[in-house]
Amino acid sequence: MAALCESFTLCGLGPSSGVGLGGGLLALEPGPDNDHVLLTDHGRTATLFKVSDQKPLGCWSVKHGQNITCPVVCNSETHEYVAVQDDKVLRIWKNEDLNLDKTFKATLSADVHRIHSLPSGGPVVLFKGGAVRTLDVLLEAPQQEIENVISDEVIKWSQAAVEGQQPILIFITEKDEDFFVYVQKLKMNSLHKYKLERQGLSKPLSFTAYIKNQTITLLCLCSGDSVYKVLIPLEQNREQDGEEEEQILPTSLLLKLSAPKSVLKGTSFVVLDKDHIAVLGILAKSGKESKECLTIWNTKFQTLQASKELPLGTSGQLWCYEEKFFFTHGRVLTVMMYKCETSSLAAAVGKLKDTQNIDVCPFLNWNTLENEELVVSLQSQESVALKSEPTMTLRSKGKAAAEVQSDTLSVGQILLSLKKASPSVFEGGLRKLLSKAQMPDFQASIGSVVTALVNRCKKNPTYYPQDFLLDIVQTQDLSYSLCPDLMAIALHRRDVYLLQVCLRRFPDIPEEITYACLKLFLSISEAHLKKIDVDLESVICYIDLEFNYKDVKHEVVENGFSAEMEEDGSDAELEEDKWDSNITKKSHSHSMADGKICPFGLQKAALLNAVIHSAYNETFLLPHLKNLPSEHAILFLRYLYYLYVKCGEKINTCLPGVRSPTMSQIMDWMCLLLDAQYQVMVMLPEAKELLSNLHKFVRAQVRFYSELNKIEGSLHELQRLNNQKDPQTYSIEVLELI
Repeated sequence: MAALCESFTLCGLGPSSGVGLGGGLLALEPGPDNDHVLLTDHGRTATLFKVSDQKPLGCWSVKHGQNITCPVVCNSETHEYVAVQDDKVLRIWKNEDLNLDKTFKATLSADVHRIHSLPSGGPVVLFKGGAVRTLDVLLEAPQQEIENVISDEVIKWSQAAVEGQQPILIFITEKDEDFFVYVQKLKMNSLHKYKLERQGLSKPLSFTAYIKNQTITLLCLCSGDSVYKVLIPLEQNREQDGEEEEQILPTSLLLKLSAPKSVLKGTSFVVLDKDHIAVLGILAKSGKESKECLTIWNTKFQTLQASKELPLGTSGQLWCYEEKFFFTHGRVLTVMMYKCETSSLAAAVGKLKDTQNIDVCPFLNWNTLENEELVVSLQSQESVALKSEPTMTLRSKGKAAAEVQSDTLSVGQILLSLKKASPSVFEGGLRKLLSKAQMPDFQASIGSVVTALVNRCKKNPTYYPQDFLLDIVQTQDLSYSLCPDLMAIALHRRDVYLLQVCLRRFPDIPEEITYACLKLFLSISEAHLKKIDVDLESVICYIDLEFNYKDVKHEVVENGFSAEMEEDGSDAELEEDKWDSNITKKSHSHSMADGKICPFGLQKAALLNAVIHSAYNETFLLPHLKNLPSEHAILFLRYLYYLYVKCGEKINTCLPGVRSPTMSQIMDWMCLLLDAQYQVMVMLPEAKELLSNLHKFVRAQVRFYSELNKIEGSLHELQRLNNQKDPQTYSIEVLELI
């Protein structure tokens, strides 16, 4: 039995995605471990992603005018990354390298078709002329002569594998609509060529292969809605003489991609296990519009096991690593989990009866579960429980059945049974579920509970269990990837306290969500914030309450006259009050520009501190900060400047309090904000004084540290002399610092 489970978005692929994949995806390769993948675009950029956190960890680009011409791979032995620039130039770098121009470069003597990474051993390089070299051999002499193995043939597909200790490279070429298979054994330096049988074989669209028991199984997806299989025994391979007759490989039909009233026109496919393959293509149903689908087929029983419609369209590419599918859907790269079980006829036709309750996947999708499924499951369990104790009374039978259900129901079934319960019963059931710390996949179960709460909030606008959500976030070890919709619903409900806690506790928040929190915190009014509970631990120790900022009420005055002025008293008194008010406003504004007064209250400062403390990658946050409204950008810069001045007042340049921003964090955010908004700020009159004061303050600090650097040598010498002296003797010395 096979099934498609939950899916999530790994990254965007548009020009504004912020991850350098605007040119479309060239390929996806495994990263340094099972939780990382390498994305290469049709252009200049390669990006390393952590799949579980849905976050980019690194992004590297070649110069404008240059291109990465084949997928970037990771060397499994050294954890270095290998790329080919402009067909002939090898680039090798590590995680800590930021600028590719300063990394290792070697120019080769022939054009490279592709580099393949092996699970054990270094990468293998396939040239366009069909020659194969290991990376180590190439690096010893990059300009070595590369022979041409193929003539007038074009390489259509290639794949590397290891059988025993022997690295093997398989590649397929095309010439005059004929297809040829080459098998290269690297250690034995032997190359074998075969020709694919064309009888009954329509045009091949995609290939994949695997090796087992010294036999290569080559699968071919053809335009005739069929998958063919070719067997190539490795043990019987012999060196072929030039005059020996070309061996033709027979093909056999493995699977016809057709189901009742539907036919799948596949574009790409992958092997899942010995009995299952996944095919991406267009599913045509009689009388209905054709739609792109991801499907799983059972090759043993010739049945369609699972199907998922993809209405936004795909690029036709499909990758599979660690029981996860990767494919483009619209303008995003989607990750979809799946499961495959032992193939049996009952499972293939959907009639498998299993007495054990197994979760299909750890994340529950309420939109795909039907109530009838739960009813059937509960009825079957109840009948089993009642039959097992025939001597009980009716009341005791019902009680026993309830206990059996409570103990044996899966997390998904429990959540589904609570779907239509009242709010109190619903939350009570979820709390009881969270109390079972010993249940399997406890972390995934917590994510399912939060997802259930969020889905109920989406369907019922009046329902929002803030206290319950806060309790879960504060007491459980959650992450953003476990419950990605939690912060989205908190942003929608403007629940700043929950957002503050999430920013502190979640290590994997995407930069887009961090920006959304920043924008909300800056836009919300002081009056509204005073009515909300916010954690003030990070600000209470350094913001002066007496001089804390208060909202100034602005009044529209026409022709220098106000109705309130007429009612208040004499003209002289009004003029004096007006003059004093203007002086106060100007003084307050000048103090804020100087960074002496916090530009807003404690609540907003505490919320912004949570943003400043959050983890981010500036490459991916910068595009979002460019969209920040100018008034919000200036307000945030005033606060950062205030923190900067506060840090400068202390000898250790640290703010007091719990989780207060550090000098490094403040400087990083100031630089990032100025990089994103500088062109706007230099044109705004209200930002002129702030930028000028910031410039003066930074220049004064640079001069101060420059003076300290001048006496650094003398201080080191003084320390050395003190260490050499006998501490028991007493002396007075005068040291002249020049």
